[in-house]
Amino acid sequence: GDFSGQLLAYLSLGPIFIIVGFVTLIIFKRELHTISFLGGLAFNEGVNWLIKNVIREPRPCEEAHSTVTTKYGMPSSHSQFMWFFSVYSFLFLYLRMHQTNNARFLDLLWRHVLSICLVTVALLVSYSRVYLLYHTWSQVLYGGVAGSVMAIAWFAFTQEILTPLFPRIAAWPISEFFLIRDTSLIPNILWFEYTVTRAEARNRQRKLGTKLQ
Repeated sequence: GDFSGQLLAYLSLGPIFIIVGFVTLIIFKRELHTISFLGGLAFNEGVNWLIKNVIREPRPCEEAHSTVTTKYGMPSSHSQFMWFFSVYSFLFLYLRMHQTNNARFLDLLWRHVLSICLVTVALLVSYSRVYLLYHTWSQVLYGGVAGSVMAIAWFAFTQEILTPLFPRIAAWPISEFFLIRDTSLIPNILWFEYTVTRAEARNRQRKLGTKLQ
């Protein structure tokens, strides 16, 4: 009968939905930066597991949850995951994607709205772990800090180390076989794909109209 608890329990499934979304996006887009983003999330989870097994701080109510994969709770893996995802996405939105069209106000508006949504979801998922008695406030707080620091470090690593290598990686025979591509030189991939698709659709429509005459 606890509606708030049920809602927060569903929100705590956020990392699972994000992973499924990433796998789906990689299958259909096959873009190197997206693959790197997922690699960063996986590395972040590995770091979380390592920290937990070094500190070995128990959860607040171990007897309340018999299905958890580990009895250690410092730092919260959900909190660390969500803050890594949110902070990295924030950096990507404001530092990686640049303005290329004339809709400056609308472009900034949707970035601000999306950023607020990302932070809100991260806060709610973090709060859910305390509300559902999986973690203490300190475990959630340190998880958020660890995820944020990891996101900044991985974003810098991707931009400074991996991105210059992407054109070379995309030219590998195995990358060409799996249609893996590099869009790092395109400042706003959404705007680029929109304009290219629109132009191609109009071109095909024009050719089809000529054949029917």
